[in-house]
Amino acid sequence: MTARGQDATLGLLFVALGLAAAWQAAGYRGASGTYPLVLGQSLAALGLLLALKSFWRGAKVPRPLVDHPGRVAVTVAIGAGYLALVPVLGFYAASALVAVLLPVALGFRRPVYTLLAAAGFMAAVWLVFTGLLAKPLPTGFWSGW
Repeated sequence: MTARGQDATLGLLFVALGLAAAWQAAGYRGASGTYPLVLGQSLAALGLLLALKSFWRGAKVPRPLVDHPGRVAVTVAIGAGYLALVPVLGFYAASALVAVLLPVALGFRRPVYTLLAAAGFMAAVWLVFTGLLAKPLPTGFWSGW
């Protein structure tokens, strides 16, 4: 498949997924649906931009679907581990662990930058959910301490 076709297909998949999430979130009562609704709409809008960009500027040359299959497999495995760890460790601890381990597993060798990026990401997530949205995330076994 050409680069144009891959980008168009991915963009349209994001549009469909975003619209489905927004439609589902619209059925939530009260303010609980606002965040997933906006997230779904944002995903759909970005997917539409990707699809449109692929038609305007997309390359018509074939390209492999994945450039580094090993890195894709590592990312999927770490993602699956993350989903398994969130109920046990809580969102913050599991997310911090992934934010540190994933770059290292993918070959990034700058530990100071990795730790700073993980700390910045965690601070931003905490500020958005706890401060801005007033929706604390699951803390896992830490909540008993």
